[in-house]
Amino acid sequence: MSTAAPERASADRYWIAAFVRAIVALVAGGFITFDPEHSSRVGLLVFGGYALVEGIVVGVSGLLLKDALTKWLFVAQGALGVVMGVAALVLNGAGLGVLLYGVSVWALLTGFAELYCGVRGRRRAEQSRDWMVIGGLTVILAIVYLLIPSDALLTVGLFGAYAVIVGVYVGIGAFTLKFGLAHENAVDENTDENASERHA
Repeated sequence: MSTAAPERASADRYWIAAFVRAIVALVAGGFITFDPEHSSRVGLLVFGGYALVEGIVVGVSGLLLKDALTKWLFVAQGALGVVMGVAALVLNGAGLGVLLYGVSVWALLTGFAELYCGVRGRRRAEQSRDWMVIGGLTVILAIVYLLIPSDALLTVGLFGAYAVIVGVYVGIGAFTLKFGLAHENAVDENTDENASERHA
């Protein structure tokens, strides 16, 4: 039996987790966009809330996957997000250095994990392309944070831009996955009906 079948079955529910993940990212990006105070404290609060909630969503979505390694990489990714999110919320007054370091570590580890899952599952999971893109964007965010000057406006603004891009992309991916699966299921039903009619 092909491994595509169980991955496809998990994708029937996975699109909901992807949609929630998109909403979380858009809320974070929207808050930064419309908030006039781009201070390190605001950045840590927004990053902390985003990493915490997204970590929960990513960890739970990992449990919907069938491939064991991919599942536990997503669970680990989610756990790291929760830990980093709580730390950022608790240390919200610690300054710009903590924001730069925290986002860099989080983005580097979770980005590489998601990128690896996407490459590993590119022939089995419909959502693997989204994992590769989001993983790649997150790794790029980590590299940019390691290179940019220590400027709160730039640092917080870049995270807001990242969150908006991720939110839009993951949202489109969620609906593409949902309606793509609906179309495939309809085709399969028609194929089964035609096969039954031929054998009747």
